[in-house]
Amino acid sequence: MKILDRYILVSYLKTFLGVFIILMFIFVLQTIWLYISELAGKDLDAMIILKFLWYFSPKMMPLVLPLTILVTSLMVFGSFAEKYEFAAMKSSGISLQRAMGSVMLFILFLAIIGFFFANNVIPYSEYKWQNLRRNISQFQPSLVIAEGQFSQIGDLFNIKVDEKTGDRGQFLHNVIIHKKNERRPNNNLTVIKATSGKLESAEGSNTLSLILNDGNYYEEVWNDNPQSQARAPFAKSYFDEYWINIDLTELNKRDIDQEHNVENQNMYNISELRVEIDSMSRSYTTDINSYTRNMYYRSGIEKLSEMPLIKQDSLSSEPIGEINTVLDLYPDNFKQQIVKMAVNNARGTYQTTLAKKEDFRHKTRRLNKTEIALHEKYVLSVSCIILFFVGAPLGAIIRKGGMGLPMVVAVLLFLTYHFIGIFAKNSAEDGTIAPYIAAWLSTGIMFPLSIWLTYRATTDQGIFDMDAFIQRIGRWIGLSKKKKARK
Repeated sequence: MKILDRYILVSYLKTFLGVFIILMFIFVLQTIWLYISELAGKDLDAMIILKFLWYFSPKMMPLVLPLTILVTSLMVFGSFAEKYEFAAMKSSGISLQRAMGSVMLFILFLAIIGFFFANNVIPYSEYKWQNLRRNISQFQPSLVIAEGQFSQIGDLFNIKVDEKTGDRGQFLHNVIIHKKNERRPNNNLTVIKATSGKLESAEGSNTLSLILNDGNYYEEVWNDNPQSQARAPFAKSYFDEYWINIDLTELNKRDIDQEHNVENQNMYNISELRVEIDSMSRSYTTDINSYTRNMYYRSGIEKLSEMPLIKQDSLSSEPIGEINTVLDLYPDNFKQQIVKMAVNNARGTYQTTLAKKEDFRHKTRRLNKTEIALHEKYVLSVSCIILFFVGAPLGAIIRKGGMGLPMVVAVLLFLTYHFIGIFAKNSAEDGTIAPYIAAWLSTGIMFPLSIWLTYRATTDQGIFDMDAFIQRIGRWIGLSKKKKARK
C-alpha cells in the first residue's frame, strides 16, 4: 500500500470509529428512553440492563452503519478539499477515483460484513432480546397488567383493567378476570367483574392478593350429563368484597435467561425467510380458494337447483305465464322460502366477508412484512456503498470538513433517505406498493444521486454553477431584446 493510500485510509478509519461510537451512543440513549417503562422500577441488576442494551444494539446497525459512512465520507473528503489536499493530488496526476481507492476497498469489505451481520447476528440478537424482554416483564406482576387489554398472571388468570392508579399501579378500575379451571386449563369457565380492585403483596412473599370490590361472579357449571347441564348451565353471585390469592412462585424464580417460543420475521435469516414466505403464500392461496368454495355453498345455489320449476309448455319448452323475475320460475309455495333463504344468505355472507376481510388483511400484512425483511438483508450492504458515493464526492464539492456543515448535510440526506424508506414500508404492509419496491425505494433514489455527484466532483464542477446560470439568463434576455427590436 502506498503512503498516500495509507494516509487517506487511516484518516478515514479514525473518523469512522469516532463517528460510529458517537452515533451508537446516541441511539442507545434513545433506546433507554423508549423502553424506560419496561426497565425502571423493577429492581433490575445493572448486568441485566446492559444485557438488554447489548441484545438490542444490533437492531440499530441498519441505521447507524449507513449514517456513519455518510457522515464520515462528508467530513474526511470535505476536510481534504478544504485543506487543498485534493488540489495537490490532482496537480500530481492523481484523480479523485484513485484517491478514493483504498477507502472504496474498505467500504466494499464493510458491505460484505454488513450482509453477514444482517443475516446472522441481527436475527439471533432479536430472538434473545424478545425473550429477555418477556422475562423482564414478569418481575413485577403489577406492571405486567396493561391497561385496556388482557394480561396473563400465572397459569390460571387473565386480567383486564380500564385504568391503573397509585404510585405502584396497585389500584385497578373496571376489572375483568377470566379464570381457568385447574382440571380443564384450556377453558375459561369463570368470569369475574368488579368496579374496582387493589393489588397487595408482602415483601418477600410469593403470594399476590387481589382485593375486588362491588362485582359479580359468573361460573360455568361443567357436567357430563347434557340434561343436567341444560338445567343449571352456570352459577352467578354478587359480592361487596372478594379476595383472590395468586401464587407467584414461578414468576419469582426470575430466570432471566429462560427462552420462550417467540418468533417474528426479524428472527429469520435468508434461507428461513424464503421457506416462511413460500409456506405463507401457499397457505394464503389455500385460504382464498377455501373461502371461495364456502361462499358458493353458502349461497344456496345447490339447494335452489333442487326446487321444482313450474310446468313448461311442451312445444315451446318455456314456462307458462309472464316472467318478470327469477321467482316467477318457481311455484308460489316455494317463493317465500327462496326469499328467506336469500336474505339469510346475504346477511351471513356479509358478516363472514367482514370477518374474513380482517383475517386476510392481517395475513397480507404479515406476508408483506416477511418479504420486506428478506430484501432488507441485502439493502444494508448496498446502501453502505451508495451512501459512500453520495458523501465522498459531496464532501469534495462543498470543501468543508469538521462537525459543522458536513454533519448538517449528512443528517438532512439521511433523514430523507430514512423517511422515504419508512413511508414506503408502511405503504407496502397494506399492499399499496410491492414489498420489494418498498425495501429498495430509498436506496434506488440515492443511486442516481451518487452517480451525478461523483460525475460533478470528478469533473471539478460544483453542485450548482451560478455563473453559468447567470450567463444563460443573460443570453436569453439578450435574444429576447433582439427579437423585439426586429419587430
